[in-house]
Amino acid sequence: MSSEPNPRVLLETSKGNITIELFKEKAPISVKNFLNYVAEGHYDGLIFHRVINGFMIQGGGMDENMQPKKTKFAIKNEAANGLKNLTGTLAMARTAVVDSATSQFFINIADNAFLDYKGKRPEDYGYAVFGQVVEGMETVEAIKAVKTGNKAGHADVPVEAVFITKASAL
Repeated sequence: MSSEPNPRVLLETSKGNITIELFKEKAPISVKNFLNYVAEGHYDGLIFHRVINGFMIQGGGMDENMQPKKTKFAIKNEAANGLKNLTGTLAMARTAVVDSATSQFFINIADNAFLDYKGKRPEDYGYAVFGQVVEGMETVEAIKAVKTGNKAGHADVPVEAVFITKASAL
């Protein structure tokens, strides 16, 4: 085991700050990927584009006009790492394709066991947890409570944009 502490990232949002601890031992690919996007300033100015109270808040891929930001290659899904989609955890967002995650992530605002790894079949694979909110759950709570609607063909979009103004490694 590494004696180095887990890396942390500060997400400064238009609703307040969120500090995330990243689980580099259990999810090394996801953590490295997330930290690379942070270092490049990828998340700065993007929004939480999907907010479902009682489920999760998702960001890291769209600007306020719902235009996707260019991403790098997709990464291997680490959902089989034993970590669970519990309230306050961060997981990689993806399409129905198991290994399709790029920059988008979500913060669970409920215990979402149905998102956990259950087996190797694509429909059982789940979503890779790679971090946890350690400070700023009140900010997550504020974001989950915003009014949402439809925008540019997407549902559950905050009516008033919730920005990630800056993401930085601590």
